[in-house]
Amino acid sequence: MRETARATDLLDWYDRHARDLPWRVGPRARAAGMRPDPYRVWLSEIMLQQTTVPAVKPYFEAFTARWPTVSDLAAAADADVMAAWAGLGYYARARNLLKCARAVAEEHGGVFPDSYEGLLGLPGIGPYTAGAIAAIAFDLPATVVDGNVERVMARLHDEHTPLPQAKPVLTDMAAALTPQQRPGDYAQAVMDLGATICSPRNPACGLCPWRPSCAAWEAGTAAELPKKAPKKRKPTRLGIAYLVRRVDGAWLLERRPDKGLLGGMLGWPGSEWNEAPGEAPPIRAEWKTLPGEARHTFTHFHLRLTVKTALVPMDRPATRGAFIELAEFSPSDLPTVMRKAYDLARGS
Repeated sequence: MRETARATDLLDWYDRHARDLPWRVGPRARAAGMRPDPYRVWLSEIMLQQTTVPAVKPYFEAFTARWPTVSDLAAAADADVMAAWAGLGYYARARNLLKCARAVAEEHGGVFPDSYEGLLGLPGIGPYTAGAIAAIAFDLPATVVDGNVERVMARLHDEHTPLPQAKPVLTDMAAALTPQQRPGDYAQAVMDLGATICSPRNPACGLCPWRPSCAAWEAGTAAELPKKAPKKRKPTRLGIAYLVRRVDGAWLLERRPDKGLLGGMLGWPGSEWNEAPGEAPPIRAEWKTLPGEARHTFTHFHLRLTVKTALVPMDRPATRGAFIELAEFSPSDLPTVMRKAYDLARGS
């Protein structure tokens, strides 16, 4: 009964304070019979992995304007989707996005499966994403646990086991609270609570609908939860990026292999990224080494790129990559680290 009362309190709060998000069908619209589009729910969940809501909004709106259905996305050229994703990071998500869209279009007639198991069978969809789509799009009582929900559960139960070891315990706690009624609204309500009230720093406990039953509030430990295991220090790798411009303004670019970091993305030819990269110029030229570095941090390491530039004649052949005409070149199509190298060159 306690879990039922908690769910009711949270849903009452959500009915008043739900965030207005471009992929969401709000509680009033849902109560009036409007149902979420599984395609939009899926797309938003993939984009939101390890990315913030403010960063995702313009990408989501651009994607859905250009590819309004999953079948539209499935028919898109790989290069167009990768370019549209540029800057959002974690590029394996974009490759999996296309694989999943094509699986839905070709194997399911353009309709997303309406069960957790069916969703889990699609490329690029793991337990969290399957649960989120099942709950939000199809109103199934699936347990949805992201970073916001983990934080809420740890505080609600005053759980001090550090993450990631605490994940199974926190998932069980979240499952015990998931109601049979309105599970889609409930899943979004817990996420909203974590994002707006039960925030990582300075939680607004005075505004929380669960404060009366929050064990961490009672114990005075909310600000220190969830506990996290110490992070390993990230190593630093070095590399060289070669920015080559032809006398007519064309730029020399190459598409990275599908597998690996920045897979499938356009970028500047360069060296390997390691502790002591060797020279790997893609064309014979007189190189100018720019002052400063293009620096970027990936999930597992920091990268420092030395940027070298050159101007070459029309008839100079390249050993790697291909020249892209100036009219067809858009820096926004480049991943962030490659754009930083471009900005450094442009500034010089």
